[in-house]
Amino acid sequence: MSQRIAFIVVLLGAVLWGTTGTAQTFMPQTVHPLAVGASRLAVGGFTLLVIMLILRKIDFRDWPWKATILSALAMAVFQYCFFTSIRLTGIAIGTVVAIGSAPMFSGLIELLFLKKRPTKIWLTATSLAIIGCVLLFSNKEGLVVNPIGVSLSLFAGLLFAYYTLFNKEVLEKADAIPSVAVIFSVSAIMLMPFLFIFETEGLLTIPGISTMIYLGIATTSVAYILFSTGLRHIPSSSAVTLSLAEPLTAAILSVIVVGERLDLVSWSGIALLLGGILVLTFSGRKEKAAIQ
Repeated sequence: MSQRIAFIVVLLGAVLWGTTGTAQTFMPQTVHPLAVGASRLAVGGFTLLVIMLILRKIDFRDWPWKATILSALAMAVFQYCFFTSIRLTGIAIGTVVAIGSAPMFSGLIELLFLKKRPTKIWLTATSLAIIGCVLLFSNKEGLVVNPIGVSLSLFAGLLFAYYTLFNKEVLEKADAIPSVAVIFSVSAIMLMPFLFIFETEGLLTIPGISTMIYLGIATTSVAYILFSTGLRHIPSSSAVTLSLAEPLTAAILSVIVVGERLDLVSWSGIALLLGGILVLTFSGRKEKAAIQ
């Protein structure tokens, strides 16, 4: 797979993630957000795991368990931090801070632990995308800046960056689909207790089940398979930057489906965010080139 195709594949996965918020509007409001997160991981992970076991596509004898457990733990705690931050500070700020901070954390992790210096293209694309995220929600009314919520969002961004790094290590020894199946099944097991702690009334209704199937299959299984497939061929910092297509997709769907209205500043943010993604996706430069 060429690097450019890998960028596009990762981008498609991020677009699917961006449909999560809109899809959750069809879920009964009595279901706690963290119970939704635990359920979607269980549906996505266990479904893939059963299929992979039936097809005998997983060889547990040489499986990279250390990286798998670290990936699953990062994703499990990410769910808790992200959904809690959303509850404290709102969808807009929680999503933008979490996903918007992830590229910076990813670049720092690669610099500090992998000794990889960021490229000019990555710096340009990430800067445009982050500024776009800030503008996208800067003038929205009713935002609540809760310090604890923002702190949890930042920690969620750090966890997503670590998940990407650990996942890349798993992908060096296993294919994308089995990797997603095992990582998310382990992560779902870690989150299972929350299904018994938080409110789940309405989860087993027709709207609840249909929404959960979509969240589990489309925004979890398919999205992370696409993300992991592309991640094998590009640096983790670039993949995390492309994940900024998630708030972009969420904003566009909020206008088209939910009926929200965005002002000129927000649309300017969308333009910058899209520009940053396009710079990274369609650049002919190789990511291996470091800044001189």
